[in-house]
Amino acid sequence: MRSSLYVMLISLPIFFFSGCGEPDLPKDQYNLEECREELLEANDFKHEGSIDHIIVEKAERKMYLYKGNETVGVLPVSLGKNPVGHKQRQGDNRTPEGEFFIHRKLCSPKYYRSLCISYPRPEDIESAKKRGVRPGGDITIHAQPKWNADGKQDAYTLSQNWTQGCVAVTNSVMEELWYAVREGVPVTIR
Repeated sequence: MRSSLYVMLISLPIFFFSGCGEPDLPKDQYNLEECREELLEANDFKHEGSIDHIIVEKAERKMYLYKGNETVGVLPVSLGKNPVGHKQRQGDNRTPEGEFFIHRKLCSPKYYRSLCISYPRPEDIESAKKRGVRPGGDITIHAQPKWNADGKQDAYTLSQNWTQGCVAVTNSVMEELWYAVREGVPVTIR
């Protein structure tokens, strides 16, 4: 795991879409049977190569993976469409900032597999309430949308901030993170 996560190099051609929205894409979803079975049987974690802290540096669009005090991986990420600053309300397309943790793993029909982040925290809920807005939620570290299931457009997706506030990685990276991360792992986003 260490060697494959140290630095992910992208050498795929960039693919540009014209117009708004996604091109005509398959409407089916990821087959989640294997993922769900792993969760039910608690086969979703392997101690070898485990990660015990994740730091996302928004300005760099990078995710740093740590085991103890040692950096074991540096990965490119995509962020929310409006990446500057902390998430203020539902629908602002910002990626939240602060100290969180992985509170659940999710087999996602939309984004393959996801690591759910503990946003909103009580202070996020209170802040939004004072401003009369909803804080938003369902923030995850997730893989690619169905139209990029084969990874051929990873260079394109990683060159953009396109999520609604989540942190996106490639499917191959998520495959490794899925087995390297347990619920409770701290996630720092700054």
